[in-house]
Amino acid sequence: MTTDAPERTHHLREEPMADTSPPAVVVVGGTSGIGAAIAARFAARGHRVAACGLRADDAPAELRENAEVTELDVTAPGGIEEYLASFTEVRALVNAVGVIRRREEFDPAVFARVIEINLVSVMRACTAARPALAAAGGSVVNIASMLSFFGGPLVPAYTASKGGIAQLTRSLAVAWAADGVRVNAVAPGWISTDLTGGIRTDPEAEARILDRTPMGRWGTPGEVAGAVEFLCGPDAGFITGAVLPVDGGYLAA
Repeated sequence: MTTDAPERTHHLREEPMADTSPPAVVVVGGTSGIGAAIAARFAARGHRVAACGLRADDAPAELRENAEVTELDVTAPGGIEEYLASFTEVRALVNAVGVIRRREEFDPAVFARVIEINLVSVMRACTAARPALAAAGGSVVNIASMLSFFGGPLVPAYTASKGGIAQLTRSLAVAWAADGVRVNAVAPGWISTDLTGGIRTDPEAEARILDRTPMGRWGTPGEVAGAVEFLCGPDAGFITGAVLPVDGGYLAA
């Protein structure tokens, strides 16, 4: 028997595979400095950690072995949104990205660039991660600064951006509490990183800092990481909208 009817073919639609990965700790700006120390601390605790930032190939070897390290420019259009959309559940989002240009920041173009990196990218990351944070009952920790509290005569853009981080943290804490998402910040004092290397090699500048710091020493990235871990953990379950100094008493002096 023959028929002129066209042959029918059946195509099975491929359903997307369910994401069975555990909730992630995502550290934006996690490839160096304080951000890398935070990412490494969570990885050492057995969390699934995703760290992104510039020069990912230069991230500490231990971090590259124990975390998902991704090259990412937070100012690229849509880049941070696409990256964070890949996570179904985010246990913690840590925004540690930041640049400082000192005297150059009086140039309006440089000022705008610093604000874009240090403040606007944080808002973009928080907004992009909100669904995954809500799904996991997660929390956000932003990296503020001593300059969230007082002025920096040589760094108007950095100061403005870090003041903005403190206020953004408070605003999102109020806005997202009903979703079960906590939003806090840590404000590092004088921490021994590459960013402060120039000051630490200037005896007079270092003396001015240590003379005001009651604990009389530089802080370490690991000490900032410990504060971040606390704010992300269950012992901080009733804390939101806080900006926690990690400064050896600098603000109190």
